[in-house]
Amino acid sequence: MLTALAAVVVGGAVVAVHQLEDSEVLVREHCSATVGSDTFELTPTQAGNAALISGVAVSRGLPARAASIAIATAIQESRLENIDYGDDAGPDSRGLFQQRPSQGWGTEEQVMAPLYATGAFYDALVQVPGYEALPITEAAQTVQRSAYPEAYADHEPEGRAFASALTGNSPAALNCTLREPDGSGDVLAVSSALDEVFGPLGGVADGHRLTMQVTGTTGWAAAQWAVANASTHRITSVAYSGLEWVREDDGWTPTTSADGTLTVTVAAATP
Repeated sequence: MLTALAAVVVGGAVVAVHQLEDSEVLVREHCSATVGSDTFELTPTQAGNAALISGVAVSRGLPARAASIAIATAIQESRLENIDYGDDAGPDSRGLFQQRPSQGWGTEEQVMAPLYATGAFYDALVQVPGYEALPITEAAQTVQRSAYPEAYADHEPEGRAFASALTGNSPAALNCTLREPDGSGDVLAVSSALDEVFGPLGGVADGHRLTMQVTGTTGWAAAQWAVANASTHRITSVAYSGLEWVREDDGWTPTTSADGTLTVTVAAATP
């Protein structure tokens, strides 16, 4: 498509500028979780980390409430980003949960690994008696021992929404609006990442498409993990249980995908 010209007035002078082609229009990349009447947004990086946190809860057989607590905690501690610095309250704090090696959370390298950090958080959370019924402030504070415990409750609504979507309890509740992929994807890398979070899923790669048989909430959790990580892995479509997310479209739409079959397609190499 040809670029169009437009005229604008700058300081009284008429200046010709190029309008971007459709494929080049700037897109504000974001991921949203809609549960009930509430919608919350995260960046693709944040959503990918939230998907990992939720996926680990699913793989461990933990309830969605555990993921809600963990996501809300990570939003407060690190904005759901794997940061490599601390603050005045914990100068050696690191990672998604700002865990401190000096307090026994592991080495700096370990707490900077999102999978390890998330597992360590859940290891501590499940030791809290009745954590599922506790206010999020109390449950999170028992694990984190933060100087600002009341702040965790501020993030409970978005934590609950993203946990419900990403654990599969609210099917097709996650959507990501993304630019076109900046290169080709790698289905083997997608398969490996899914297995790392959920355990072996038996994905079969065929060209730029990955197919696996997975059911129940794990199926939807894996499907929505793929959407949340579409930016990182250059994923172009995800189909599961009669619905499909396509990168160029907006949201999930009906398709002919078979029940229990998850299909993830990545961008193909440009000829």
